[in-house]
Amino acid sequence: MPPDPSPITLVNSTERIWRKREGRGQDPVPLLVSLAVGLAVRFLAPRPAEVTPQAWQLLSIFLTTIAGLVLGPLPVGAWAFLGLTATVATRTLPFTAAFGAFTNEVIWLIVISFFFARGFVKTGLGDRVATYFVKWLGRSTLGLSYGLAISEACIAPAMPSTTARAGGVFLPIVKSLSLSAGSKPNDPSARKLGSYLVQSQLQASGNSSALFLTAAAQNLLCLKLAEEIGVKIANPWISWFKDTPEAPAIAAQKLKNMGPVTRNEWIMVATMILAVSLWIFGDTIGVSSVVAAMIGLSILLLLGVLNWEDCLNEKSAWDTLAWFAILVGMAGQLTNLGIVSWMSNCVAKVLQSFSLSWPAAFGVLQASYFFIHYLFASQTAHVGALYSAFLAMHLAAGVPSILSALALTYNSNLFGALTHYSSGQSAVYYGAGYVDLPDVFKLGFTTAAINAVIWGVVGEVLSN
Repeated sequence: MPPDPSPITLVNSTERIWRKREGRGQDPVPLLVSLAVGLAVRFLAPRPAEVTPQAWQLLSIFLTTIAGLVLGPLPVGAWAFLGLTATVATRTLPFTAAFGAFTNEVIWLIVISFFFARGFVKTGLGDRVATYFVKWLGRSTLGLSYGLAISEACIAPAMPSTTARAGGVFLPIVKSLSLSAGSKPNDPSARKLGSYLVQSQLQASGNSSALFLTAAAQNLLCLKLAEEIGVKIANPWISWFKDTPEAPAIAAQKLKNMGPVTRNEWIMVATMILAVSLWIFGDTIGVSSVVAAMIGLSILLLLGVLNWEDCLNEKSAWDTLAWFAILVGMAGQLTNLGIVSWMSNCVAKVLQSFSLSWPAAFGVLQASYFFIHYLFASQTAHVGALYSAFLAMHLAAGVPSILSALALTYNSNLFGALTHYSSGQSAVYYGAGYVDLPDVFKLGFTTAAINAVIWGVVGEVLSN
């Protein structure tokens, strides 16, 4: 039998496949449907008096962009660039505003996380770690996903950047596990293992962020905003927390064949320990998450673990930079131009007209807060724009204050897995190339409903 291809060979071959897919040009039916969505909003739907023509036009372009991302007339990056071009060409946004999100720290943290993943693959460290996972937990695919989810939950309280956990720690392991099982990105074999691990880990990241107060930056922001409205959560940490049987033997043999840990693997380990330490303790010394990642990447470049050609060849990183920055920029401008506040006011008026009981109002408000996230490309931006307004609506409807504040905060984490652009970690996992875009939206909606049952029903029983 011929030897198994190396991880780098697999990555390069899948990049060639992806280039062929990108050369197909536009698909006419999805193109026309996507354009029709935006044109209908722009020219057929009546513009509310509270919304400016500029804001309404931007909303139509944004909806066309989202429709195209779902239907896929062009690759994601290409279609997002067309949306960006439309905002500038129609003078809906000035050039600086349209490109403003390209300096967003979270986006660059995502990009650098792809380079870390490349380092894990190139040095063989990811393959070694993945093989240990298979040896210890690999009697079933479910065991692998449980092991990764438990690891995510253990790390989450000490690392308040979900994006850093996803891109810097777990994506390299998931990619190596998948490649070792013959599951390649942007390939029919992606469904063999990679798509399952990517989706399960994405959902685990949202739930682990909601479990612990310090597991995500937006949790502390929610706590602060709640206090400003008069909702004080005493002792918040306590209140918050209220089959493949032959795989292990194969893995053990593979570890023996790998031999001792190499120099570059040790450098990769030391660099990641430094980066993770800075992600955990960086705030106390004034080092942000993205600066910590930049320091780590600089070390890998200086010591020759990675070279600049490796970074240039990491096509997923640059593609993610393009489309995610475009969506973050559009979503931010929708907030600045008043579209989001107009939508929240509409929800408030509907509640007042129906005179709902507080449990019914609670359900409507939570669902509205959750699904409005389809218009956001940042969890923190969503919290900053809407958390206070929705908490005030809860209190006005008679919903208990602590329940309102905590439920909104839990949802601020859970909706991070709703779409491929709904959070930094979503962009990281989607960029790995193991999940098709329609599946992202379908699974995002389905797991949102499942999470609502688990957190709303089971959580309520346990809290009582």
